[in-house]
Amino acid sequence: MDTHIDPAAPPADGDSVLVPAPTAAPLTCAFGVALIFTGLATSATLSAIGAVLALVGVVVWFRQVLPHAAHERVAVASTQAPVAVKTSRPAIEPVPLRAGQVRATLPLEIYPISAGVRGGIAGGVAMAVLAVLYGLVSGHGVWYPINLLAAGVLPSASMAQMSAFYPTAFVIALAIHTITSLLVGVLYGALLPMMPRRPIILGGLVAPLLWSGLLYSMLALINPVLAERIDWVWFVASQFGFGIVAGLVVSRRERIATLQPLPWSVRAGVEATAARDDSPDKGQDHE
Repeated sequence: MDTHIDPAAPPADGDSVLVPAPTAAPLTCAFGVALIFTGLATSATLSAIGAVLALVGVVVWFRQVLPHAAHERVAVASTQAPVAVKTSRPAIEPVPLRAGQVRATLPLEIYPISAGVRGGIAGGVAMAVLAVLYGLVSGHGVWYPINLLAAGVLPSASMAQMSAFYPTAFVIALAIHTITSLLVGVLYGALLPMMPRRPIILGGLVAPLLWSGLLYSMLALINPVLAERIDWVWFVASQFGFGIVAGLVVSRRERIATLQPLPWSVRAGVEATAARDDSPDKGQDHE
């Protein structure tokens, strides 16, 4: 496994192709993470088991991609007669392959991280405007939704206190809102290329519904005061506002070619010597 196999190298014979080696490590890691969060609502033992599984999955996973991704050769089944392919699409758009590739890596293009950051900032501003509007419409004042977000520092505050201005609560709420908006914006930048036909459906509708459902099940553990006093109609509306604005900002940015065909170590900046120039006039590796 430690021996580097160049995907661009010709096969040992004409009856095999080079493909990524199978591994159960990602599934083990994901299952362990799921058990960790399940244990938060059930038992600490379950979380401990999940942590062990997640650690094992991560270690095995990293051993299979560092310093080079593991590959194996698979025999090609030969057929005498050509296979007839039928499709309901009016036309088939071929997916370009890099030299040495035997399968396409999708998506071919992604949005840069800067697009996700800008989308997160714009969506965060839209969400903040809707939150302040809720404070005005409900009669609680503009500081009420801000104090609710930072309710962890005001666990026993009355309604009058929740409507007042507190510098500490404002700074904490601003930090929580900014960090969350940036992280979700970057996540949108990574997910929107998966739905090239209708990206706003994912960014503006699907993702806010999933996010709201996740928070609904966990909010009592994260922020009990917010869970007790939150208005879910306005909360979901603010999530839609964030998703639509962030999705529009991200989708308007120019895409860049994905680096997925390159080895993981190259994408992470660990090893740059494995980068190849596959142009026709150059066949040497860049050092």
